[in-house]
Amino acid sequence: MDTILIVDDNHAICQALGLMLEINGYQVLTSHTPEDALSLIATQDIDLVIQDMNFTRDTTSGEEGRQLFYALRERQPDLPIILMTAWTQLETAVELVKAGAADYMGKPWDDAKLLNSITNLITLYKLARANQQLERVNSQRQVAIDDADLCGIVFGSGAMQRCIDLALQLARSDVSVLITGPNGAGKDKLADIIHANSPLKNKPFIKVNVGALPMELLEAELFGAEAGAFTGANKARIGRFEAADGGTLFLDEIGNLPLSGQVKLLRVLQTGEFERLGSHKTLKVKVRVISATNADLAQDIAEGRFREDLFYRLNVIELALPPLNQRVDDILPLVKHFVGEGFSLSKPAQQALLQHRWPGNVRELENACKRAALLAQSRVLTEADFGLAPAHGSQSSAISTMTFGRTMPAVAPIEPQIKGSHHEVPAQLDSSDTMDVSREQIETALRQHKGVIARVAKSLGLSRQALYRRMDKFGLEK
Repeated sequence: MDTILIVDDNHAICQALGLMLEINGYQVLTSHTPEDALSLIATQDIDLVIQDMNFTRDTTSGEEGRQLFYALRERQPDLPIILMTAWTQLETAVELVKAGAADYMGKPWDDAKLLNSITNLITLYKLARANQQLERVNSQRQVAIDDADLCGIVFGSGAMQRCIDLALQLARSDVSVLITGPNGAGKDKLADIIHANSPLKNKPFIKVNVGALPMELLEAELFGAEAGAFTGANKARIGRFEAADGGTLFLDEIGNLPLSGQVKLLRVLQTGEFERLGSHKTLKVKVRVISATNADLAQDIAEGRFREDLFYRLNVIELALPPLNQRVDDILPLVKHFVGEGFSLSKPAQQALLQHRWPGNVRELENACKRAALLAQSRVLTEADFGLAPAHGSQSSAISTMTFGRTMPAVAPIEPQIKGSHHEVPAQLDSSDTMDVSREQIETALRQHKGVIARVAKSLGLSRQALYRRMDKFGLEK
């Protein structure tokens, strides 16, 4: 409820104004002297003042009201003040309005006009305060960013700004952080920022791509192994936890960790203790764990593929990174960064870049930029240089084919036949055909998602058609 202070030596005026304002939903405070008014301003949250211009010592000049106005303005420069008097001094009114008085009314007042003025002035006052607060927050945020190590990250969107703000805030603590988001969106870059701005920035920072490690070697990589623990283990080796002792361990694609590894990871997070493979000796480390995944861990928990207790250990704070198509303001700054200062973009190229959906996120954009810089015929890059069709209101992309280092113009799409179903289905090339996905990554994703093609494709940043073509190329069956 908005609070209005009435300052008038006439008790009847205060009662009449107060009743009218309370009926219309305002909280009212009254004061009969300038001294009391200044005391209330110092101790109460007040949204607007209605003050008389003449008090008992002088009933016509308005000098007391003038002095009160300047005293209020000195204490709260933005507070809206309505001046009210039965003796209207035009010269004083003009002076005080120029000095910041919000309105000037004579007695008797018009209720409707006064209420309308109050409503508008309080609305503007609140907007001004909100803007000031936002400016302070933005100023503090900018100072924090200017002083931070952003590890070379390039961005221009509010969504990425919020992610970086949270990453910098989390960097000061030692809690476990789970970074979620699609493949190629930049989760590892946020992990870099968290470590680089933490008290552990001068300690080891070890990264492990869990999804890229063979399942049979994963535990040995994380926890180490003694000589002879498995075939090929000719000598003892330390694991990533030992290597990260005292520092930070980043576990990318944590959703691919098998259940046996999840049990050991949970124990390390709880106690700092583990054993190398093939050893009964308990080791103890102190490591901050940052993890990342593109998987839906809640669904994996429901289907028994991921431990719920481990999820809550990893996910003390979740840092959710949106896909690139939800951070459109990042696209052109990233393009400028990837292609370098020697190139500029045509207007149609900018429109096509902003309109494309970028299913492969920043990774796909970087590949497209490298392609454009390598094959461009001039210093002004066009949409064709990026392998994109002209915008024309379409969000699809026509990928040009590359032959012996030359770029062939985009033509009618090639329609290879996809095998592995009851009929052969024609499929067009899409932008995810440019993604670099290995046989091992596909095999891992197939195991993780139990052969569900839609989920496998999503986890790899591919369309289903592109995934089928990769499986056909590598001789993989669904």
